[in-house]
Amino acid sequence: MDAREMAKIVCKALDDKKAIDIKAIDISNISIMADYFIVASASNQNQLNAMQDEVDRLLYEQGIHAKSIEGNRQSTWVLMDYEDVIVHLFSEEDRLFYDLERIWKDGILIDAKDL
Repeated sequence: MDAREMAKIVCKALDDKKAIDIKAIDISNISIMADYFIVASASNQNQLNAMQDEVDRLLYEQGIHAKSIEGNRQSTWVLMDYEDVIVHLFSEEDRLFYDLERIWKDGILIDAKDL
């Protein structure tokens, strides 16, 4: 499965769990670490955990396993590394603080609906 298809699955999982402001950043031309960053916010801890579980479940069903997951059930920022696609899940406050969209502004920002 290519990175764009993986990113689509991630965005669908996040949308299913009502994630806030899902964005995909195509970093394939500016970084060797991955092809896409997916960034989304949750309004509370339970939603953040549900988003993480759904992403992991849908990719696992496709035979794709996380290389690593940083953060735990109480974290306000979870990083899920699927090699070609890296998923960043934030509380709304942490997302504003870290502002990954600004840091990776040289990438191509794609609305999740356009994948």
